[in-house]
Amino acid sequence: MRLARCNLRCTYCDTEYSFGSGEPWSLDAIIERVEGYGVRHVCITGGEPMLQPDDALALMERFTALGYTILLETHGALPLDGVPEAVVKVMDVKTPDGLGMDAEDPRFVQKHLHYPNLGLLTPNDEVKFVVTSRADYEWSRDFIVEHGLADRCGHVLLSPSWGQVTPADLVSWILEDRLDARLNLQAHKVIWGENVSGV
Repeated sequence: MRLARCNLRCTYCDTEYSFGSGEPWSLDAIIERVEGYGVRHVCITGGEPMLQPDDALALMERFTALGYTILLETHGALPLDGVPEAVVKVMDVKTPDGLGMDAEDPRFVQKHLHYPNLGLLTPNDEVKFVVTSRADYEWSRDFIVEHGLADRCGHVLLSPSWGQVTPADLVSWILEDRLDARLNLQAHKVIWGENVSGV
């Protein structure tokens, strides 16, 4: 389920429609809708879900109590302290080129990640980097190594920004550096095309 609003503006964003649109739903109505699908796996994404922390956390707790597997897709620039332990955090660490900023700019360091969130990662969690350029890849590689991400979480994912970096190039860089990371593709774009939404 996609929650509205985001406080970051990534250069590659493909969900700008989530910035301001959306309708208020009660927790009961959301749960009833999801239970109607007959699935036991829920992904809470955005925008940025943690911009609505009280409601997002209450939703996670309700679904967890009902025995659902919950994934939280978040940019990690807001505190994740209250996220229930059973929730799988998929933290999308923003890169310099992804935010259109210089890596050394203090504003980038302050904006792109709430660093205490790194200490909350568990082997059930994933950290993702959307790579928009070779420089972005090198920054991500160095960040992964510097912060020991392969040991902190279950999976480190590198995703080529659609139309900016080819999967083949990204794979070659990962292999060349023997980086402990996985390739992550936007399967919905591969299957249905780059402009699809709501799938």
